[in-house]
Amino acid sequence: MPKALPVIDVSTPICCAPVSAAPMTDDAALEVALRLKALADPVRIKLMSILLTHTDGAVCTCDLATGVDLAESTVSHHLTQLRKAGMVTSERRGMNVFHRADANALDALRVVLDPNCCT
Repeated sequence: MPKALPVIDVSTPICCAPVSAAPMTDDAALEVALRLKALADPVRIKLMSILLTHTDGAVCTCDLATGVDLAESTVSHHLTQLRKAGMVTSERRGMNVFHRADANALDALRVVLDPNCCT
């Protein structure tokens, strides 16, 4: 039986110091690991790429499914994992759900992993 990970609220921004600042606490390491786990799938990386580069605002699940050549239900599952990790926001409009990437969540993760990156 797989070991269950503790449940923490990963929808809030990462609040810990950069990895290189000092040894991380167990809680801070778990926070970062759960967010990285949400990104540790090629489909989710591709979905984030589509959402981050889409210039017309939010993207419908149906369009994302076409973009990654998967069923809408599968894409919805992946988006749920990204939403739980605070990387995506979603909004229902009638029968469709539209999604946006939260670039701030990715920026916070980048700073935790490498505060000297891209400056």
